[in-house]
Amino acid sequence: MAIRNETELYEPVKRYMESLGFEVRGEVRHCDLVALRGDEPPVIVELKKTLNVPLLVQGIDRLAQTDRVYVAVELPESGRAPHGLKWSEVSRLCRCLGLGLMTVRFYKSKRRPAVQVVCEPEPYTPRKSKLKTTRLIHEFRERSGDYNVGGSTQRKLVTAYREKALDVAIMLQRHGCLSPKRIRELTGNAKAALLLQKNYYRWFERENRGIYRLTSLGEQALEQYSHVWQTKFGGKEECSDNP
Repeated sequence: MAIRNETELYEPVKRYMESLGFEVRGEVRHCDLVALRGDEPPVIVELKKTLNVPLLVQGIDRLAQTDRVYVAVELPESGRAPHGLKWSEVSRLCRCLGLGLMTVRFYKSKRRPAVQVVCEPEPYTPRKSKLKTTRLIHEFRERSGDYNVGGSTQRKLVTAYREKALDVAIMLQRHGCLSPKRIRELTGNAKAALLLQKNYYRWFERENRGIYRLTSLGEQALEQYSHVWQTKFGGKEECSDNP
């Protein structure tokens, strides 16, 4: 059940904190909710109907007062995280910022709202993946040029693999049916045979045993990506050794 105002989050979160033995006060030094338990450092909770950048900035500001800062938002009836994200992604974002995250679910019945702690405010350092870094650099270096516009969505990208497939397609168009060995010689791609066998884009088909030709989909691809192979090869009859 959607709430109308963020103040509706206060009572459920207050009850939750009190159930953990905290004493709670609202609007203390511009903090939405402050909780104390004995001699422990204070806990601050900032409340918003939904997760947004101002809430995160507000939470970061509160870290000057305590390391125990949560942001609390309503859990939609659908249970989905905001902005098309997953809750695990939202949690990772909050952890990177040093913030904890709470959700409050309201019900249409007289059942009390439920508070859930998605993540605690703990120091967090993202782990680097050597494999992902290696793949990133490999993909960058395997591309012959910059054929994509950054920020593009819902459009096919010119990847290193697509470039290599275009290398094969243009050779088949220019020279007719070819063997994998001859294609390897023309393109300089040692894995040309595997590319033909996998045929991910369905641009190629076997004419005879060990001989391949270009399909109509391949012809369409050469027209669609003419800016790529024309930039690479121009009017040359053969590809260079470097894709």
